[in-house]
Parts: sequence; structure tokens; C-alpha cells
Amino acid sequence: MRKNCMITPEGTRDLLFEECLVRRFIEDKITDVYKKRGFYEVITPDIEFLDVFNLKSYNIPQEVMYKLVDSKGRLIVMRPDSTMPIARLVSTRLKNQGLPLRLFYMQNVFTVSPALRGRNDQIMQSGVEIIGASSFKSDLEMITTATDALDACECEQYRIEIGHIGIYNELIKKLDVTEQMSEQIRKLIEIKNYPMLNDILEQLPQTDASNALKQLPRLFGGYEVFEKAAKVLGNDKKINEILDYLKDLYQSLQKHSAGNKISVDLGIVNRNDYYTGIIFRGYISGYGETAVSGGRYDKLLDEFGYDQPAVGFAINIDALSKAILDKNSPEVCAPDVLVFSEKGYEIEALSYAKLLANEGKYIENSMQDTLDDALEYAKEKGICAVAVVGKTVKTYKVGGSENE
Repeated sequence: MRKNCMITPEGTRDLLFEECLVRRFIEDKITDVYKKRGFYEVITPDIEFLDVFNLKSYNIPQEVMYKLVDSKGRLIVMRPDSTMPIARLVSTRLKNQGLPLRLFYMQNVFTVSPALRGRNDQIMQSGVEIIGASSFKSDLEMITTATDALDACECEQYRIEIGHIGIYNELIKKLDVTEQMSEQIRKLIEIKNYPMLNDILEQLPQTDASNALKQLPRLFGGYEVFEKAAKVLGNDKKINEILDYLKDLYQSLQKHSAGNKISVDLGIVNRNDYYTGIIFRGYISGYGETAVSGGRYDKLLDEFGYDQPAVGFAINIDALSKAILDKNSPEVCAPDVLVFSEKGYEIEALSYAKLLANEGKYIENSMQDTLDDALEYAKEKGICAVAVVGKTVKTYKVGGSENE
């Protein structure tokens, strides 16, 4: 039975006219930002071997990946992430290129979302990676590139939060907890579930580290966060060095044009087995999920045999499209001219249509058999003029008379 021939798979959808216009607008604007900042585009396959995403430092759960089997019986998956394939690419075909490498991508990722969550399984994602640089400058460039990309898309209502995974890692290793409990604590900090976090930490010996972890999700805001953090996090040398680094980064970002949209959140602790330094995420007004995510991941390329530092981010293009559509839906414009051919002049009509297109006009070739039908069609579609190509070219204003 062909019972599913009229619907799309769960987590996917068709894009119609206005949505396509916005998608293309965003892609063009963001690509222009990347190119002007010296990034070069790469495209990785939609399908990859499962091994690409099954790493020691970080692996994507198999249950969230779309899996296939190739002709040799090997397990392959629809790309659930773009950074890992780029790490594979850099460690093979680009290994002998000069560093740092500055790459960008614009491609779909595929993940199985939990039922009834309303999330798409297919997401258009755009991002950049700097490979082979671990400097303050590279961290600064990542965040400002993200804000410049959002600004280029005329997205006014957004905010970027910055943090550092090192603070959480330094605190958690001072506690005598299992890996399972450590992960539970991390998740509660990430979602800012204060009651459950306190309940778990109260069961442990009350130390400076456990008390600091209780306060970590509350340390968000502006510059005042660093003053609070200095009191809460104690005199740990490594943590103080991280705070100083983050403070310098935040102060530098305040001088940028988007500085008023950047805040600090020391409770950003997602993917602590993946990120190694700064972490940042972005939110767009009207979209409840994270729309921008990024950070430093200095250990990832070593998994592919090429030990290089790296930093990057990804933007959810679908989220950005929704925010723009909710604010101002673009108008799908009708062509400027409908080109109608008299019998025997079909090729001449196509040539004339090409001439008009070269002049910058938007045209549509008429499929109607009679001029009356063509004029009626143009009126329905909102096309202002009909060009009739025969021995000569005559142009009619729709609803009017012959013009020339």
C-alpha cells in the first residue's frame, strides 16, 4: 500500500515560496560575511561512516542517528553533525595545507528528535571553523563572526552568552563522584534546575567545590558576574586564570558593535567531553531553542590523527528563517513581463525573453494557446505586461491596450 505517498517523514517539511525566499536571503548574507572574513567553503557528504561520530572523546548516540547499510554491509549514517566530518576532511585531504585553516559550510544535518518535541529532524546548518589556532584572537573572531552573520540577516533581537567549560571541569574533579553522578550534575546545571541540583550536592561532603557548583548556574549576566564568581569560586589558581581570560574576552567584545547583545553565563556546561575552552550559544527572539552554538574543541582532531587546536560555531538556519518570517514575511513578486508567442514564433519568443532577462527584468514564458488566455492569466497572476512575439513584438498593459 502507498499510504504514505502524500506526506513527509516525521521531523521534515516542505518549504514554500516565502520560506524559500527567506532561506536564500539568509544563505546569501551569511556566505558573504564568511567570504569577506577570509573563510573558504567546504561541503561534506550527506552520508558518512558511523565511525566518524563514534569517538572516545565524544560520540553521538546511535539512537539519534539515521542509519543505513552500504553495498558492502558497512554501517553508514545521515550526517548528524558537521564539525566531525570537517575534522575528518582536515585530517586527510587538507593535512598538508598551511595553518590556520579557515573553513565554512552550509549544509543539512539529520538527527532523530524525540516524539512530540516539535523539532525538525532535518536542519539547515551554517558554520565556520578555525583549525590550527588556539589564540585569544581566534576565540574573539569566532564570536564576532557569529554576531556579524546575525546582523547581516537583519536579525535584531538576539543575544549571545559566553562561558568556559574549564570552570565546571575543575570543580567536578574535586568531588568524589561517579561518572554517572557527574553527568547528572552537569545536566542539572545546564538546565538551571536549582532544587534538584541542591538535593544531589547536599548528599555529598560540603566542600568549597560542591558549594561553588550549587552557585554556578546562577552566575550569569554582565560584568558583575566576574565579581560574584571571584567570591563564589574561591582561590583556585586554574579557575582564576580561566576567569581572567573570560573577563578579557568579554571586555573586548563590549567594544564590538554587538557588544550590548553579549552576556556571560558560567553555567554553560553542555558537551563537557567535547569542548575544551570557551563555549558560547545564541538565542533569537521568538525561537525557544538554542539557535547558535559554538566553542573551542582542541582534542577532536587528535581523534583523527591530526593534533591541532580548533574553534567553531554553527547557526541553525531554520531558526533564523522562522524569526525573520515571524517578523516580516517577504512578498512573492510576480514577473514583470509574460512573453506570449504567436504560432510559429516560439523560438523567437524564447530569445526575446532571454533579452529581457539580460536587461534585468523578471519574465515568464506563456504556456497559453491564445492571447486572450494569456492576458487573463497575467491578470490573475498580477503580471503587469504581456509581450506578444510574432513578426514584430507588441506589448500590452494588462487591463489596458496595446502599448507599442
